[in-house]
Amino acid sequence: MTQAEMEAIVLAFPGATKGTSYGKPAYLVDGKFFTRLRRDDASLVLMDVSFDEREMLIEAEPATFHITPHYKDYPSVLARMESLHPGSFRNFLERRFRKIAKKSVVKEWDKARGA
Repeated sequence: MTQAEMEAIVLAFPGATKGTSYGKPAYLVDGKFFTRLRRDDASLVLMDVSFDEREMLIEAEPATFHITPHYKDYPSVLARMESLHPGSFRNFLERRFRKIAKKSVVKEWDKARGA
């Protein structure tokens, strides 16, 4: 996945905007952290990934999924953008979106998509 593809996926979610998180470029939904691209290793920060799921992802696809000591205590995983499948990325973001977006926005989004 390219950076342009990644950004198009992120910004397709209602209310998603470019912003900052801890002084670094990030993407937000309703002012809440959605995801960001780590410049040091071109990995995306994916939130709301349980520790068990993270372990399974890293074991199944170590070329894509990994973790650094900074993230070890958070329900998250890092995914190398170049090898992350766009559909998988969209699915991870949808999970996060449903958690942080306003319920009315999620409901309207579902309705518009026929979900």
